[in-house]
This record gives sequence, C-alpha cells and structure tokens, in this order.
Amino acid sequence: MAENLSENPRRSEPAELPAAVAAPRSRRTVQLVWLIPLIAALVGGWLAIRSVLDRGPVITISFKTAEGLEAGKSKLKFKDVDIGQVSRVVLAPDLSSVIVTAELVKGSDTHLHEDTQFWVVRPRISGGSVSGIGTLLSGAYIGVGIGKSKEARSEFTGLEVPPIFSTDAAGREFVLHSPDLGSLDYGSPVFFRRLQVGQITGYDLDKNGKGVTLRVFVNAPYDQYVSSNTRFWHASGVDLSLNASGITLDTQSMVSILLGGLAFQTPTSSSPLPPAAPNAVFQLFANRVEAMKHPDTIVDRFTMIFTESLRGLVPGAVVDFRGIAVGEVVSINTRFDPVKGTITLPVEINYFPERFTAREAAGPRTGRAARDPKAMTNMLVGRGLRAQLRTGNLLTGQLYIALDVFPDAPKAKIDWSTTPPEFPTVVGSLQDLQNSLTSIARKLDKMDFEGIGANLQQTLKTATKMMTALDTSVTELTPETKAVIVEARRTLDSADRALASDSPLLQDSRAMMSEIARAARAFRILADYLEQHPEALISGKKEENK
Repeated sequence: MAENLSENPRRSEPAELPAAVAAPRSRRTVQLVWLIPLIAALVGGWLAIRSVLDRGPVITISFKTAEGLEAGKSKLKFKDVDIGQVSRVVLAPDLSSVIVTAELVKGSDTHLHEDTQFWVVRPRISGGSVSGIGTLLSGAYIGVGIGKSKEARSEFTGLEVPPIFSTDAAGREFVLHSPDLGSLDYGSPVFFRRLQVGQITGYDLDKNGKGVTLRVFVNAPYDQYVSSNTRFWHASGVDLSLNASGITLDTQSMVSILLGGLAFQTPTSSSPLPPAAPNAVFQLFANRVEAMKHPDTIVDRFTMIFTESLRGLVPGAVVDFRGIAVGEVVSINTRFDPVKGTITLPVEINYFPERFTAREAAGPRTGRAARDPKAMTNMLVGRGLRAQLRTGNLLTGQLYIALDVFPDAPKAKIDWSTTPPEFPTVVGSLQDLQNSLTSIARKLDKMDFEGIGANLQQTLKTATKMMTALDTSVTELTPETKAVIVEARRTLDSADRALASDSPLLQDSRAMMSEIARAARAFRILADYLEQHPEALISGKKEENK
C-alpha cells in the first residue's frame, strides 16, 4: 500500500472544486408567502364592490314618534315580505318629529314614487277591526304601500294611521261632506243593501269649521253601483219609526249599531247613469228618509207673524199641508213695533212650491208645473189659505206650522214687495180654545145673578096682586072659571115660595151659577197650562218642585 502511495503521490491531494458561476438576479420580488394576503385583499375588494353594487336605495321617513322602531332591527315590509331595514333613528332638528333612515333591497328604487306610503304597524283597534297583533312578539315594523305615481322620491312623511286599503286594491274612493262626524271613525263600514262593501278611510274638519269631509273606499265590483245620483246617509244606531202599519225598526247591522257606519243607494226613480269617477263629491245625509227625498230645485222664503207662544217650535220644524211636508222653519225671531207698542214673533220658512202643487188640475195634461206661482198663491190665500200653529207631539210639546184653508178667515193678501213676503196666519187651535173659554168666563163674571133673582121675585109679586084683584072682580064668573083662577093662584103662590130669597131652588140656582163661573175660570187656567204643556194630556200634570 505504501508503494502505491509513493507511486502516485498526486492521488493523496483532494480533487479541485468547480468554479462558481454567478447566476443573474431574478425579477420576481414578491415571495410566495405574500400571495395569500394578496388573494384575501382581492376577495375583500370584490366583496366590497359587490356589496356596493347589491346595495339598495337609502330613504328617510319622518314620523311623529319612533315608538317600537329600533335601528338595525326593525324591518320594512311589503305584503309581509322584507324589503329593507331601519339603519338609523334620530330626532328632527326642530324636535317635532323623528327621522328614520332605512336601507331597501336592490331594485326597490323603481317603487319609490311620490305617493308611496309608509306607516308603523303596531297593535291597533279601530273601526271594529284589530290589526298588528303579530307585532306583540316580533316587534313593530314599517309597512309599505307602493304608489302609482311616476315621479321618484327619497324623502317621505309617514302615516300616523295605517291605510284602510292597499294602494293596489280594486275599487274607488269618494269624498263626502257632512255637518258633523257622528259616531263614525276610521274603518267604519260602508253598506250597500245591507252588504258591507267598503270602509271609511279618513276624515278632516273643513277649513271654515262648518262641516266635516270624509273619504270612503268602495271595493270592486260594488263601486260600479255608485253614480252621480247616488245618496249616502248615516246608518249608525237604530231607526225606530211609528206609522199606521205599526212600529218599524230599521238598522244595517249590529256593527253599525255599536260602531256606526254609512250606507248608500241610488233612487229607483232616477234614470240610469254611468259610474261616478274616483274622488267624486257627495253629500252625506242624516238618515235614509232625508237622503231619498226628491231634491227641491225651487225654494221660496216667507215670513209668518205670530202673537201666541212659540214654545216647542224650533228651526227645522215642518211646514205641513194636510199631511204633506211643503216647507221647513228656518229661523224664529222677535219684532217690536214702536208705533203700536206690540211685540210679534216673525218666523221665516223655506217653502217648496213643487211639493204643494206640482201639476195643474185644470187644462191640458202637459205635465208642466204651475205657470204663475205668485198668481196661484194669491188665489189660494184669497180663498182662505192660512198658516196656523199646531201641536205635533203631545209628549214632547213640539209644534209645527200647518197650512190649511179657513173659509171664514178675514180677508188678507201677500205683500210681494217685502223681503221676504209676509204670509197671513190665524190663531192656533189651543189659543182659539183659550180665547173662547176666556170670553165665556168674562161673560159669566159680568152676569148679575142677584139682580136676576130680585127681578123674578118682583115679577111674581106683581102677578100675585093681579090675581088677587082678578079674584075680587070676577065673583059673578062661572064655577069652572073660578076653579081655573084658583089653580093659577096656587101655581103663583108655589112659584113665589120657590123664588123666595131663602128658597132651596134659588139657593141651588145661585150655587149652580157660581159653579159655572168657577168651571169657566178653571177652563181658562187649563187652556193656559195646555198651551205651555200639551204633553199633560197624556202624562198628566207634573208636580212642582218645592
């Protein structure tokens, strides 16, 4: 082995290493480890862009109160489908309301019209209906009603009361004018032939304070029965009437009795008309009788002068002609005449001549009304047509004005130059009775019953003397004649005794005359009392408070 080493001395040296070759610097400066955060950033950016792209419109809604609403929790729903969420609730700068900011789902901007409605759904009882019971557990949310306007909008004022019907409901809304609201409320039912066909959607006091404007919605297909000649009336409570057929009870339903309601109908006598346009305006009458009356196109104003008590006569009282209402009382006043020193009571009435005589009895049957109403009125007044106060209800003491013909009434004319013209009157029946009883009592009071009795006694004494003289002068008469004279004397003696001052007959006569006088005075007092309290004929005299 040593030889081998000596023979190859170079084998013991290590082999030479290859020379290092410098490699060119790589251009990739990002290491592989940075790929993960880069990918994460790209994904985050894409999600952010996607979130912006998928984000819906942002709107603001003004409410008077934010009761039940919470940011990040309360939803916006259309037909019970979530279409957004409340993101912020703040007070308005003037502290008069709250501003709710809500984010809607993508694509909702096409439904944000000027007439889009928003309201808070809470538990509510109104018009006999209960709504929002589910919010007791889930919490309040904002209901949405999609509008039909073409004008876009992003700021809205929320409704304080939920709408009765949805904006896409089939039917039409109408406007009613009434002197007062009565027992109506939001959601009160609307009836047609006792079927509930709609509801009251809202009401407001008129700007002049003289009435109320209501809005009602009639569902399809019943809205086609509302024409320009349709009549609306209050159907609240019970309509009780007493007539020749007995007692009539009329009501629409138990709901209308408890909560009120409306009803409508078109008079059968009217000609068919097309359905009324949406938002058409109608008058709301107090009851069905008033609503179905024939409209009076001609109205004349008259003044009627009375001197008797008008207690029980009120504005609106009927002016009656033999059972037909031909007018109504408008106002009741007093008037002092400084020349005569008297006080009269002028009553102004509205007179409807079409109700009194719509057709002429004589002449051709042309169907025309009277050609000259003034001439006809003058003719009727000339034949005794007068106005008279009469009792309409003995229980309540209500009075009305009756027009009737009194042939024996003093002649009178209507002065058409005055405004309004004065219509002649006659004394009422109670006043006439009172005047008659008063006249009888005065005449009885003036009678001298003592003088009448004394004259009778003097007459009998004279007759007795005459019979005595005749008895002495007829001694030569026949026995039959003497018997007649004796019998006549006995009769005169009996009459003398009967008419003596202390005789029972004269005393009874005096007592009877006194009773007649007292009865006359009692009749006068009764007439005065009945004029003020005619209901006493049925209910009796009321006890006076001590």
